[in-house]
Amino acid sequence: MSETSPRAVFERLSRGISEGRWHDLADLYAEDAVVEQPFVSASPGRIEGRETIRAHFAGAAAMGLRLVAHHVVIHETTDPEVVVAEFDYEITGSEGTTTAANIQVLRVRDGLITASRDYHDHLAIARMTGGLAALVEAAGGEAA
Repeated sequence: MSETSPRAVFERLSRGISEGRWHDLADLYAEDAVVEQPFVSASPGRIEGRETIRAHFAGAAAMGLRLVAHHVVIHETTDPEVVVAEFDYEITGSEGTTTAANIQVLRVRDGLITASRDYHDHLAIARMTGGLAALVEAAGGEAA
């Protein structure tokens, strides 16, 4: 397997997150990369450009959570630039520990992520950061 293959790049991304190397992760993305998060409601659902992605990862680092990927299954596709990864994050933070399901669809060209569609369990993440009320409000509801 080539170190620039979509599978290898996803594995580096996953390992970097699991090891808490948040400040290194943006370097895995192309300058004009686009990250879409269709299920997020409390922050931008579309992140464009490596430097904006870098700021996003800095925000993730500031949350003080530890995310470790488990049960990772990577599906090769008929498109040589695309992989689909299914996995769980074990999330540890001030609110304890929980598990969150995830799916990522990555497009990798020349060893860099050019596009990503990330389907994360944002509800589980909000519970771990104490941000559940803000998430509910952003979704148009009222927090209890």
